[in-house]
Amino acid sequence: MALSNNDIFKKLRVAHKLKDEDIVNILALVDFRISKSELGAFFRNENHPKYMECGDQILRNFLNGLIIHLRGPMPEKKKPTQQK
Repeated sequence: MALSNNDIFKKLRVAHKLKDEDIVNILALVDFRISKSELGAFFRNENHPKYMECGDQILRNFLNGLIIHLRGPMPEKKKPTQQK
């Protein structure tokens, strides 16, 4: 059985002991804005009327933000110097 994006999101949330506010802040690191109520819809039971499916874009942005949160931002790349 394949995991849905919602399942992956839930497992990462538990594994990293993240609260809703932490996830909102992690998404903000990659300039992705989401409210706590929108976020809560991803963690509801599939049968709940307010359940929402987590799309690829949201999960991708969360993963990118989580990398920054855990490792820090990537250092600036140095421009190659031109040789004469």
